[in-house]
Amino acid sequence: MDREHRTTKILQPLTRRPSWGFLVLLGLAILGLAWFAYAWSFQLQHGMIVTGLGDWGTGGGIPWGLYVGSFIWWVGIAHGGIIISAAVRLFGLETYKPVARLAELLTLVALSIAALYIVVHLGRPERVVTSVLPNLPTTIRTSPLAWDVTVITLYFVLTATYLSLTIRADLHAIRDRLPRILSPVYALLLLGYRPEEQPKLERMAWWLALAIIILAPLFLHGGVIPWLFALLPGQPGWFGAAQGPQFLTIALSSALGSVIVMAYIFRRAYGWEEILDDRVFAGLARWLALFGLLFLWLQLQQIITGASMAPEAATAVTEAKLAEPLYWLALGMVGAAVAYLGLQMLYPSLFTVPRTVAAAALPVLATLLEKVLFVVEGLMYPVFTLYEGVPGRYSPSWVELSSIIGAFSLVVLFFLLISRIIPLVEVESEPEAQRPVSQDGHKPARTQQIPVRQPSTSRAPEPILRRGES
Repeated sequence: MDREHRTTKILQPLTRRPSWGFLVLLGLAILGLAWFAYAWSFQLQHGMIVTGLGDWGTGGGIPWGLYVGSFIWWVGIAHGGIIISAAVRLFGLETYKPVARLAELLTLVALSIAALYIVVHLGRPERVVTSVLPNLPTTIRTSPLAWDVTVITLYFVLTATYLSLTIRADLHAIRDRLPRILSPVYALLLLGYRPEEQPKLERMAWWLALAIIILAPLFLHGGVIPWLFALLPGQPGWFGAAQGPQFLTIALSSALGSVIVMAYIFRRAYGWEEILDDRVFAGLARWLALFGLLFLWLQLQQIITGASMAPEAATAVTEAKLAEPLYWLALGMVGAAVAYLGLQMLYPSLFTVPRTVAAAALPVLATLLEKVLFVVEGLMYPVFTLYEGVPGRYSPSWVELSSIIGAFSLVVLFFLLISRIIPLVEVESEPEAQRPVSQDGHKPARTQQIPVRQPSTSRAPEPILRRGES
């Protein structure tokens, strides 16, 4: 595909009139958000009693449930999404470059939804300003919850900065083809941009990608987020060093599955078969199979250690987990996806993009289910027996379930609107588009141009030679 044709295809969401399918999805997303707003207002009016949550002890309930489980899941998708994008830039994985910006945008909306879940779970939103933020300078010294707020804010800033660095060159290159009605938006995004500074901006983006790759496993979804649970010895279902790598595999599995599904939707909607070609889906599916297999392996490690000669409290929570049908459903969904994607690698004739997308959706749903069960069962089976006579019970109410509808509606609405503002795939510059792609998905480095000193004559100077030319 030549560069002009590729750019025209990429700009279709911005330049083409909205289709009926676009308008129907927009209407459904708005209805879903309206339903969530009604459910949340009902909770604000009547209090947390309308949820399935309750207090330990005489309340016979548990204080965390679907809200906190969904928070962990959305943070995981966000961290996994930006890891995908950063890895593409850092390691030169040109095959996956068409999905890099989708992953970056997914990170921003997923982090926003995760923050919204915390606000909803507080019961009273004003507590963010009256309780959480004023006490942050004190609580950050000892509380993993405060660390969580800090690193999520840091990651949001890093992601927004990273996206702005990579998008400004595109907007400048295609500024004459962008919708004029949004000119003030583009003027704001391009404020202070100078094309001659692009090499410097690319270096900044590379260093940001390196920072993201380092921070993610050490301090984010491989560190601070699992520390919220892994540092509590009173909850044997949470406590332990395995939570860090377990959370990281869940983040990457759910993010890879989400990116595959979104890429397929845009490919079908705008005819991007040449841009998001089969190699992209086959490659992402291989990575998904790897991290899905690691997820299952870590689950096996926790089951073996919890069921074989473990302390009584750990045995109780493991037995409860194994007796829960939804837990086996989650493992079965991941196992089915890994099995199919593995067979697909062994027998390439099995590969089709629709089947790969269907398999990729399974770990996305399974990890959400597993995270909610992880939170609930960890609270239902503590070490202490103070409340043994009133064991916790939990079933999410319609208010809590409505939050899932609202979250997915927000994702749909975000991508529908953002696709009308900025290109969802990076627009390659001329030298970039002309470089060949090798079979391993990498592009060779640009040929360095070396000026040749010309003799002082009245003749016109000879053209600049490239290294290796004669």
